[in-house]
Amino acid sequence: QVRLVESGGGLVQAGGSLRLSCAASGRTFSRYTMAWFRQASGKKREFVSAISQSGGNTDYADSVKGRFAMSRDNAKMTVYLQMNSLKPEDTAVYYCAADPAVTGDWRVATLYTYWGQGTQVTVSS
Repeated sequence: QVRLVESGGGLVQAGGSLRLSCAASGRTFSRYTMAWFRQASGKKREFVSAISQSGGNTDYADSVKGRFAMSRDNAKMTVYLQMNSLKPEDTAVYYCAADPAVTGDWRVATLYTYWGQGTQVTVSS
C-alpha cells in the first residue's frame, strides 16, 4: 500500500514557476514508476510526465516538454515536478500516481494503482 500526498500548488501569473512535490509512504518507493497527471475543469484527466523507478528515464507530454521537469529522490520518497514558463492552459488539478508494475504505455492513467488527492494549479493571464 502506498499513500501519496501532493503539495506545492497555488496561483501564479503566466510565465511564472511552481514546484510540485509528491510525498509517498511505504517501504518500496524505489520500485514504483511515478507519474503526474492533470485534470482541468470539464476535461478528461491527461498525462503530464512519468519517471522510471531509478529516475533514469522520463517522459513528458508534448504540451509541457521543455517547460516541465520531473525528478525523484528515492531516499526522501518524493517526486517533484518543476513547472516553468507556466501558461493559463496549464491550469488544472495535478495528481501524483504510482504503480509497481506499469507495463506498456506509462501515459495511460488506468495502469496506475495509487493516486494522491491532487493539488490545484491556477495560472492567471
